[in-house]
Amino acid sequence: MTIDAFIDALPKVELHVHLVGSASVPTVLELSRRHPGTEVPTTEEELRRFYTFTDFPHFARVYRAVNALVREPEDVATLVLGLARDLAPQGARYVELQVTPYAHHIVGMPMREVTEALDLAARRSLADHGVEMAYIFDIPGEYGEEAAKITLEHALQEPPAALVGFGIGGIEQERPKYRDAYRSAFSAARAAGLHSVPHGGEMSGPETIWEVIDGYGAERIGHGINCLSDPRLVAHLRETQLPLDVCPTSNLCTGQISRIEDHPLPRMLEEGLYVTLNSDDPPMFATTLAEEYRVAAGVFGFGKEELALLARNGVRASYLAEERKRALEAEIDALVAAS
Repeated sequence: MTIDAFIDALPKVELHVHLVGSASVPTVLELSRRHPGTEVPTTEEELRRFYTFTDFPHFARVYRAVNALVREPEDVATLVLGLARDLAPQGARYVELQVTPYAHHIVGMPMREVTEALDLAARRSLADHGVEMAYIFDIPGEYGEEAAKITLEHALQEPPAALVGFGIGGIEQERPKYRDAYRSAFSAARAAGLHSVPHGGEMSGPETIWEVIDGYGAERIGHGINCLSDPRLVAHLRETQLPLDVCPTSNLCTGQISRIEDHPLPRMLEEGLYVTLNSDDPPMFATTLAEEYRVAAGVFGFGKEELALLARNGVRASYLAEERKRALEAEIDALVAAS
């Protein structure tokens, strides 16, 4: 079995992908034509140029512009179902989709209607595409106390049935001024039984990773790629096996690394860290979940065993039911044995 065939057949989970960032080019064009008058282009050529980022703040501005196109519950369901449709042929069986309720709140969507759209889309994703959908509600980190309050209220008062986690994204350098509000929100979410899955160490240093560990009670961390400059942090992550959801192409496109060959993923594994492989905002970065595995093989030289390890890590780090985890791991093991 060739490495490409192996990657295609490999059962996968996607633990780090954003609702708006998952929107395919045709979906974004449909939304931009449905809701004209924004800065989002209405032709494919212009949209692809729009998706050429200079740095993370530029990416964040583009992301917010696309986010502003999601104005109705129907738009939310369309995005979820589009992601399921796109992931199914890649061998993806389960997704933990990051949703930003605050973005829907500021355009006037009621919590209940957003939740109903997410519930409907989760049912149809499984029925129509065989992809099980779970949700993580995340705070946009640059928006402060109001964003934390709205995100928490939605998570506690009108949660979708498949809500499993509570997170935070956005520009990490903006978080310190809102530290207490964010810590309080995560404390309340954890008390309600939600898992803590914040971003940390994507565009800032180890201090942000320590904050999400000590202040947010992180159970899994988005990115975490800047941990390697702190030997004490590396030792802690190795000892605790705290999962890090790594997205190589995303880090290249937002300027966190200058070349894909420079990505720290291989070293993170060499250091004994627990890493999963994910796509983040795939159409915006011209990638897919399967393509991230191809990058791991083609750029980093990973073989079938190492790719299977990444897939197993994703399954084990997920919030799937234990019996579903065992079944997926058995499928991965069978594929490795057959190849």
